[in-house]
Amino acid sequence: MSSNPSTGVTTAFLFPGQGGFDGEALRRAKERHPQIGRVFERLDAVTEELYASRISEVLFGERKADLRDLLDNDPWASQVAIYGAGLAAYEILAAQGATPDVLAGHSLGEITALVAAGAFSVEDGVRIVAQRVAVIERQGGVDGRMVALAAGAERTRKLLELVDEPLLAVATENHDEQTVVSGPATILDRVVAIAGQLDVGAIEIDTPFPFHTPALAPAAPEFAAYVRKLDQHPLNRPVYSPILQRYYEPGDVLAELLAEHFTRPVRFAAAVRHLRESGAEVFVEAGGRAALSKLVAKVTDGAEVRSLPTLALTGGRLALDGTLEALREAGLAAPERGGLAELLAPSVPSDVFAAYWSEHGHMVLELVRTELDAFRKSTGTGRGEPEPAAEPEAASEPAPQAPAPSASSASEPRPEGYDRERLFEELRTLYAEALEYPEDVFEDEVQLEAELGVDSVKQVELLSRVSSRYGLPPRESGFRLATYNTMGKITDFVLEQMNDQGAHAPASATG
Repeated sequence: MSSNPSTGVTTAFLFPGQGGFDGEALRRAKERHPQIGRVFERLDAVTEELYASRISEVLFGERKADLRDLLDNDPWASQVAIYGAGLAAYEILAAQGATPDVLAGHSLGEITALVAAGAFSVEDGVRIVAQRVAVIERQGGVDGRMVALAAGAERTRKLLELVDEPLLAVATENHDEQTVVSGPATILDRVVAIAGQLDVGAIEIDTPFPFHTPALAPAAPEFAAYVRKLDQHPLNRPVYSPILQRYYEPGDVLAELLAEHFTRPVRFAAAVRHLRESGAEVFVEAGGRAALSKLVAKVTDGAEVRSLPTLALTGGRLALDGTLEALREAGLAAPERGGLAELLAPSVPSDVFAAYWSEHGHMVLELVRTELDAFRKSTGTGRGEPEPAAEPEAASEPAPQAPAPSASSASEPRPEGYDRERLFEELRTLYAEALEYPEDVFEDEVQLEAELGVDSVKQVELLSRVSSRYGLPPRESGFRLATYNTMGKITDFVLEQMNDQGAHAPASATG
């Protein structure tokens, strides 16, 4: 599969790193979504092997564990919990038919993103997370901290220059007003003190160690050697790295690149801007809390972007519920059973319908909206009640017969062998006016999506207009929009339908 989406990005799933865990939200979601139990059962097998402890018992036992408890008592459990919550959220979204165009992770979340994309097994993902903790502990990393400063990256770097400590570093650039600093605990105390003098706010990050700092350079080779022994698989969907500032490529040795994470910063704001410029309009945070969704809102302030959390509590309600509702409304997730799914396909298994809806749902909704709008206009119910028909005047003589329809009337069958060149010109005019493009760009072989950027939703709408204008019969169930990706192919399709199915001519050349 292509590592860099060539047809644009609409939906991005983001996986959180440090602090990305909400125990109460995860427990509530587990009551309704079996995917959580299944994911953590797979994690249990590894944590029992490595720590003689089942992560499920730590998180879902009688004693409710929050992130602070995990950090204080079981540092490894905090990291596995963040990883597991991200995977569980991803599995829930997938089961609901939500399919991302790209995955991205914030620090630890980048491991989750790669596992979600199939680079490693779920179990090996736990081993990678655990080894990450182990090698840092062996390097004395427990003495470090991470602090978020209410300042941009450039101002933060100038502040760090005042301290002049080589093991101190900018760890993450979250947005223009927040930068995270990582390094030895005693040095960070000085940074916080200086920040206070400059009226720069400082908040400590919930993390067991300092990540993304030169202090961890000695741990990287041991970690890379461990990961190199694990089976690496091709990605099944694109993964963009805020650390590398690029998509992962098929030839990448992930062991080496993941080891670089120890010392390289996370440029999250730049990654969000890149995905937004690639066309991303919906960002879904697959994991605990709602930190990333808030960061996305900050980075994209003013843009028409939806930023949706999942395993977080907002106003006492599980955010996942609202996110699934929003995705369904946008045609990016399958309708709930008992609703549209039950009406359209009562005998189809939920997972099959979800898979179908994830690929075709937005097209189905757009087609229904277009056809419904045309129906309302044709029946006079476009706005409010239809106008009453005029009462016929009394007449002593029979009304004259209506004239026979002309050759261009919409009710007369089109002559056999309608001219392709004329049809192509009519379609080119229709598409150019609808898309506000010059007509001359619509050549016979031009790729509508790849070259002109006309997405599938707009193509469905245009094809519905064409069908209505030329009186085409309903498209067969096996119809695939991707087959008709050029103006020439659309023209041939319409021409074939008109000639073979006895379709009718439009009322006029301009419709």
